[in-house]
Amino acid sequence: MTKVLGFAAASLVLVVGMAVAGDPPDVKEGLWSIHRLTIENPGNKKSENTSTICRNHAYDQHVLALSKNVKGCTAINQSSEGSKYSEEMRCVVANTVVVTKGTTTYSGDAAAHAETHATYTPALAGMTEMTMIVDQRYAGSCPPGAQPGDLTTADGRVNHLWKH
Repeated sequence: MTKVLGFAAASLVLVVGMAVAGDPPDVKEGLWSIHRLTIENPGNKKSENTSTICRNHAYDQHVLALSKNVKGCTAINQSSEGSKYSEEMRCVVANTVVVTKGTTTYSGDAAAHAETHATYTPALAGMTEMTMIVDQRYAGSCPPGAQPGDLTTADGRVNHLWKH
């Protein structure tokens, strides 16, 4: 149960971190590399991973719609300035209040850098706060047979995140 709640907490930060004020700019369709650094507290537990995802504009709109409709979440503050998008959200997960503040900065249509910080009151699965830093870069065309929403982990596993 603790692992499930921990995964839910990390997923919530990731999805909320993808939500931005207004609509983000369109980015290149194709294969994107993703590098993620997560720091959980207490304990300053760091984890890092890399993956790739095949994207198109329809998939990006799907993810944006999901991020704006997370059950139990409300936007507190949203802003955008140039290529920088920020949002603060308040969510309730398993009787824990999660306050998330995230900023995503786009570098043209081929790169994005996101930093998200979340606090959990009371702790969720032992976690009181989490910071996630995500760098995404366009890597070229999707591999043959890959569909938008296909996420490939560092060990080669493919997760189909979108059925259309």
